[in-house]
Amino acid sequence: MPRKTLRLLAATLLLGTTSVPIQADTNAGAYLAARSATFSSDYAAASQYYTQLLARNPGDVFLLENLVLAHLALGNVTKAVPPARVLDSNSVNSQIGNMVLIADLIDQKDFPTLIKRLKGDQGIGPLADGLLIAWAEYGAGQISNALAAFDKVGEERGLAGFALYHKALALAAVGDFERAEDIFGGETAANVQLSRRAVMAHIEILSQLERNADALEVLDALFGTNLDPELRVMRQSLVNDEMLDFTQVKSARDGMAEVLFSIADALQDDASPDYTLLYTRTAQFLREDHIDALLLSADLLEQVEQYDLATEVYKSVPAGHFSFHAAEMGRAEALRAGGKAEAAIEVLQQLTRTHSDLPIVHTSLGDALRQQDRFDEAAKAYDEALALFDTPQESQWFSFYARGICHERMGNWSKAEADFRQALELNPDQPQVLNYLGYSLVEKRIKLDEALGMIERAVAARPDSGYIVDSLGWVLYRLGRFEDAVEHMERATELLPVDPVVNDHLGDVYWAVGRETEAQFQWARALSFIDDPENSEADPNRIRAKLDRGLDAVLAEEGATPIQVANEQ
Repeated sequence: MPRKTLRLLAATLLLGTTSVPIQADTNAGAYLAARSATFSSDYAAASQYYTQLLARNPGDVFLLENLVLAHLALGNVTKAVPPARVLDSNSVNSQIGNMVLIADLIDQKDFPTLIKRLKGDQGIGPLADGLLIAWAEYGAGQISNALAAFDKVGEERGLAGFALYHKALALAAVGDFERAEDIFGGETAANVQLSRRAVMAHIEILSQLERNADALEVLDALFGTNLDPELRVMRQSLVNDEMLDFTQVKSARDGMAEVLFSIADALQDDASPDYTLLYTRTAQFLREDHIDALLLSADLLEQVEQYDLATEVYKSVPAGHFSFHAAEMGRAEALRAGGKAEAAIEVLQQLTRTHSDLPIVHTSLGDALRQQDRFDEAAKAYDEALALFDTPQESQWFSFYARGICHERMGNWSKAEADFRQALELNPDQPQVLNYLGYSLVEKRIKLDEALGMIERAVAARPDSGYIVDSLGWVLYRLGRFEDAVEHMERATELLPVDPVVNDHLGDVYWAVGRETEAQFQWARALSFIDDPENSEADPNRIRAKLDRGLDAVLAEEGATPIQVANEQ
């Protein structure tokens, strides 16, 4: 679906939240605490404070709606129902409240009331309401009405992809695989919302039609050969000519969960994570085994820095599920982001024992170890990842690159350079690798012309990367092209204004072209930006020496050629 359509869809769905001021006599401290919790996405604290405030102001719309939001964001749909009903009884058409009440009606299988509510403009939004009406008709046994309702949604501009996808699911759910395949593989195929779940549904439909060869062709064309466990099992079943069950949607409730997940999946790049989370949480409530909704919920919680909640969600994926490894890698990242790096490493180490055949698991462990400067252990993890490939593949470039960083940090330059060059062989224009190898050559003052070419290619690919632009300025400085270096170093400091290394480099470049006062200013800035002197790439003692005696004197003390002499040469 076009990005513009998604932005318009997000804007439409975001309408409807009420904002009614709180009563003046409400406890100010609890109110401020509640608002603060809401702004920081601390849903647990927000639910407590809003509950406390409602004890004194039971009919306050603002408090009620925010309590519903907090409960729903926590995944507590059942707890959100009572305040949502109070809103509804007071004729408040709250989008969030409606979402909860709709989920409750679906839970009760009260499809007639649900249809009446949705047609009475007491729903969530145009797209969601249209698709939910269709699935409610399906749940009420009115299949013809359901298909007509899907077609009606498809008539709306930009919504045909959603409507066709859900119509195909509904047809497959009643066993009409021929008509479902007409949607996925016929003239409308180009308009169907294409996602991993849609492709898997298409593959299962083809298999039900005893067209495993066609299903295998679709799988290989869209997923390639580097498959995750679920797709690997699916592919092997097709190769063995086994019929796949249709699992994507089995009931109206499943279909409605898929509606909410589909919208969340479309919104995640255009709406706030707090808002998108409401859709995934409701989808989870309707279908507990919707692992994709669960994983997206966890990811959204990470985005709002609720790492403990994200960890809990990731941990709820059953150990036997195909996506368990993805959930565990997500849990490790949430633990790391929450300041629990060692716990994250333990999770990944355990995963390498249970899922040792997955390269991504070893790579993730290597990344976690590398972030903790445990380079020797990280390099071994990358060794394990690379050993799982029989022949070189483009996807391996990152493991070679990351292992090269480990070797470089451990002082094994020959191994590091070999890894960097292997990464470039697999992915020749990868800017990260070009920059790292080029910059490393500059720092070692070897192969400077080659380094310049690499970094120029990296800058062409990433012109707004301050680190890469800094590398270009620095290699020009090392080559003695001081005037040429100025423009690039100034650009780098515009992109990274508080980076100590970049400011230090600009100071050196200014000194080299005779702008000594400006050089002193940049060195002072660089020094002020160093938070941790012991772990800084910019050497604070060297910067102080330059401020005290000038760059030429420092270079002379280090046995290097002073800038003045270099300029004369």
